Amino acid sequence: MALAHFITHPEVTIDPAIPVPDWTLSPRGLARMRAMLAEPWVASIGAVFSSTERKALDGAAILATDRGLSVQEYVALGENDRSATGYLPKEEFERTADAFFAQSAVSIRGWERAIDSQARIVAAMEVVFGLAPPGQDIAIIAHGGVGALYLCHLWARPISRAADQPANGGGNRFVLNTIDRHPSDEYGPWGWQPIGLAGDGLPGD
Repeated sequence: MALAHFITHPEVTIDPAIPVPDWTLSPRGLARMRAMLAEPWVASIGAVFSSTERKALDGAAILATDRGLSVQEYVALGENDRSATGYLPKEEFERTADAFFAQSAVSIRGWERAIDSQARIVAAMEVVFGLAPPGQDIAIIAHGGVGALYLCHLWARPISRAADQPANGGGNRFVLNTIDRHPSDEYGPWGWQPIGLAGDGLPGD
């Protein structure tokens, strides 16, 4: 059975002067993606898909290069549109994100609505599955918010931030099979597990 690994980008270099979609992975984020390459499931990846945001592409390039593959970019895999506010300080961002998930049919401060983000990512993932090489495992490098919304869809549960990735700076994955889209709950009720944390020699930010 072929599997799809939905992977969120790890730590980024935060720069309020740069649009959020253009942020790059930080030294730690890059190191975690490289450390991920030693994980046994990586050897089975036969295609790599990515959001067009820089931080996702940075990670996708590391994985694709290791596997001798090209990165297939798809804009609809991007994070929810937050351009109305741009960068927000951490505490303000967290409050706004809480409202985004809690009021899924409302545009919070001009952000893309959660229900619209969810519909977009569900449709995008179906396109990805249609492009995936038959019978081969694939990797999708994207973002925590859309991953949470997709998990709510997969588990047929209401939109909730309870489905969000662990608060570890990003760099997590969940796994589903590509036939019936059933996600694994091996690593907890939502299936998230961190990537690239083996050992303790990774740089800080």
